[in-house]
Amino acid sequence: MRRRGLGIGAIMGAAALIAASAAAASAAPVTTARAGTGLADVPIAAPRVPGLITAHATANTDCRLPDGTHVSFFHCYTPRQIRAAYGVNAVAPITVGGHTVPDMGQGQTIVLVDSYGSPTAAADLAHFHATFFPKLPAPSFEQIFPQGNPQFHNTCHGNGLSGNCAAAGWSGEATLDIEWAYSIAPLARIVLLAVPPAETEGVQGLPNLFKAVAGEIKATPPGTMFSMSLSATEQAFGGAAKAQTAKFDQVFKAGLAKDDNFFSATGDYGSASFCKQHKESGFCPFPAVGYPSTSPYVVAVGGTQLQDGWTWNPSSNKAFTSTGAFNPAYWASRKGGHSQAVWNESWAPIGTGGGASVIYPRPSWQTGVAPGYGNHRLVPDTSWNAAVNGGVDVYITAYPKYNCGNTTGCWTFFGGTSAATPQTAALTALVNAARAAQGKQPIGFLDPLLYGGVGAAAYTDIVPQHYGTAPKTFAGADVGVSGRVLKSVGDLKDNQLWQVPIPGYPTTTGYDATTGWGTPHAPAFVSALAAMP
Repeated sequence: MRRRGLGIGAIMGAAALIAASAAAASAAPVTTARAGTGLADVPIAAPRVPGLITAHATANTDCRLPDGTHVSFFHCYTPRQIRAAYGVNAVAPITVGGHTVPDMGQGQTIVLVDSYGSPTAAADLAHFHATFFPKLPAPSFEQIFPQGNPQFHNTCHGNGLSGNCAAAGWSGEATLDIEWAYSIAPLARIVLLAVPPAETEGVQGLPNLFKAVAGEIKATPPGTMFSMSLSATEQAFGGAAKAQTAKFDQVFKAGLAKDDNFFSATGDYGSASFCKQHKESGFCPFPAVGYPSTSPYVVAVGGTQLQDGWTWNPSSNKAFTSTGAFNPAYWASRKGGHSQAVWNESWAPIGTGGGASVIYPRPSWQTGVAPGYGNHRLVPDTSWNAAVNGGVDVYITAYPKYNCGNTTGCWTFFGGTSAATPQTAALTALVNAARAAQGKQPIGFLDPLLYGGVGAAAYTDIVPQHYGTAPKTFAGADVGVSGRVLKSVGDLKDNQLWQVPIPGYPTTTGYDATTGWGTPHAPAFVSALAAMP
């Protein structure tokens, strides 16, 4: 029987999930009123701009949603497409109850940590299941509220940092996490740990958050995967950073002792992060990363842009015209091709978090990589598709006016390292399902195994990519690189945000501080880890 979880406090959800609609409409960079906390709580969803989503295909249509509507300029993926691109369907079958069956995470538990949850989570997942996995049993899903269900009646009024509109913003995050953890491990048990915080003042909510996670560690079986799409800039902890994070890390250690794994998004602002608290927003004037992804007891998940069946072909650096309309020369693509690049979308601008911690020294298992960046913990460790242009399909009816601009809900698509993190956690659940089928214990902490050889052998290395013919107009800067780095929007070679003066970390052969080891090739990843003692 489940033990009652402990209380959860306020924190805003992380992985840059920012509403893109305002940026697209105004041709301005994406921002959020909540950015000042160092955390963001609204998934990067399809922009709601007139003419972008249409009932009929046009010359600019690049995505067709499951309800038949068409999206111009942005590409999107179904579970079938993502599973094929990463080889999930090719993972070796397992033996369950004397039968050889596909590995879909049978017997495993995935806990998704999100504030507020979603009032329509179960119904939306059921519709997602019926659309994409109709031949499988109904999802095994539970939403729990350690501090009680706030019951905001699916409506949003106002724009505060807590309350019903904060819950509306978090509902997109929760829905994304649920549906895409399910997409990779559809026979796993999925638990949404829903958090109704009373305030969202950045790191102040972390103690209660970790109490709730500690409760789930006790309530769930060994080898549980925890996915956390949330982050606080390390500098937000101030002078007590090491002492505070050391206390929180005790929770992670308790989970690792029972072979759980914790996955945390590195964020969606590239090498930048927010330094101010409260409602003001402002980037730190130096590269920064966020906790808990920097913890040496956590698997840090960064982002790539998967271009599968299409290839970006920009001839202009300007995403929008002077009137705010989409500029086709920037968004142009050609059919065909398969590539992955570091996630760095200039139109917003948004991109994968990554860099060096100011709190933690190098863990022993990370000492052999990227010595030029000093002796501090580097993130990410691993990556997965996180692009909005190349986002993943999501069905949501929670807070429909907020999330869809209507009263009934919608099919849309999302990006961000918040999309990458639950999928990576779910893939690792397939590892434990395979090990259980062999009579083995769960794999245990993933990071030392990645750096011990799995990252080099079972991964697709992400290297610099160049797309299109746009001119090199941005004199960028990379950490550890002397001189300017001239770039066009099609030069995806680091995580410096477009025209943001904070140096990025370069994407290189082998391990780097933008995509880690790259992205896992699912069959090799699962088989290598399942074969270990």
